[in-house]
Amino acid sequence: MKISIALSVLILAAAAGLRWYDAQRLAVVRGNHAKLVAETATFGITPDSTRPAEVIRATRRERERKNEEAKAAAAAYIAFRKEKEEARRSQAMEHTDRMLALDSTQAQIFLDALRDAGGLSDENRKDMIGYALWTLSEKHPQPVLALFTDSFDLLKKDEFIRRSVVSSSLAKWSEQDPKAACEWVRKNEAKFPELLTDSTKIGIISGAARHDPKLAFELIAELGIQESSSALRQIGGSAKTSAERTALISALREHLTTLPDEKARDKAADDWMGTFSDGLAGEGFAAATQWIAGVNCTPTELDRMAISLGVAFKGEEPGQWMEWIDKKLPIDRSGVTTSVIVKLWTERDYQAAGKWLASTPASATKNTAIRSYAETVAKLDPTTATQWAMTLPPGPDRDA
Repeated sequence: MKISIALSVLILAAAAGLRWYDAQRLAVVRGNHAKLVAETATFGITPDSTRPAEVIRATRRERERKNEEAKAAAAAYIAFRKEKEEARRSQAMEHTDRMLALDSTQAQIFLDALRDAGGLSDENRKDMIGYALWTLSEKHPQPVLALFTDSFDLLKKDEFIRRSVVSSSLAKWSEQDPKAACEWVRKNEAKFPELLTDSTKIGIISGAARHDPKLAFELIAELGIQESSSALRQIGGSAKTSAERTALISALREHLTTLPDEKARDKAADDWMGTFSDGLAGEGFAAATQWIAGVNCTPTELDRMAISLGVAFKGEEPGQWMEWIDKKLPIDRSGVTTSVIVKLWTERDYQAAGKWLASTPASATKNTAIRSYAETVAKLDPTTATQWAMTLPPGPDRDA
């Protein structure tokens, strides 16, 4: 079949169009190639179209070299900043040590010099005075509070510094001279009401309690403490030695006689006794019981101490405490304490608690302990709990 003239013309035209399109694409490719050649030349690389693999490897090596240069520059900069930071920290410690080596008179001169120094911006002066006050507050509270009063406007935007400086200074000052610390509060309470809160005043009471526990109790009313329970707990935890504890319990007994009724006396004694007993129990069973015997604690005082003494135990001392409490308190009072001690002991070390139960002679206290142990263990091991429960004599305890 013959191809028509029109169809022949159409085919020739299409072929010519394709040749034109290919020529255009080749021109674009050549242009892009020229750009790439120019870019690689900036890296010191002369492309060789006959060796494309070597060109690729050279480009990769150059890129890796530049990456390493950047990483090395970063490492050097980081080391430089760390060195500066360590140097600043070392210098700060040196200045802090020099400040702490000053006596009270020198501290006053030092603080005055900071306040009056020329050539400082308000921001720098605030930072320097704030840090110096905070550093010196526990060692030289009186000059610190004197400068604080003069520099209050400068520090008024730094609430943390203001609160920490005032509270730590007054607490430390009250250890040395509680009456002078209280006098400063009275003079400045109207000026700094947001700083002289119950919390700050309780710090004064805690400091006074170390050396004059009788005064510490009196200051609760004198300073107008609204929440006396917190103050009593602070006083109770202030004693650190046997002599301090003896003075403290003597002051408490005297303080209770000044309260208006039995309800107030019971609450005050309960608030105080918890933290006091925690500290006493921390001395260990032998030292604590020896101290108790020496101050002739009343049955009521022993009752209040008992739970805290047994709860703040060391190692396997709970067994000793329970045996001691069994001898000192009637069963209707010792039972509550025994249950609490066994529960906590079992939760901490059920094997040690179980070992003590297995070796303890039969008694009403042991039965109370077994019930508490079984009830606590039952949550994890009902079978063992049941076995322990069945060692109780028939009756309400076993049934429960």
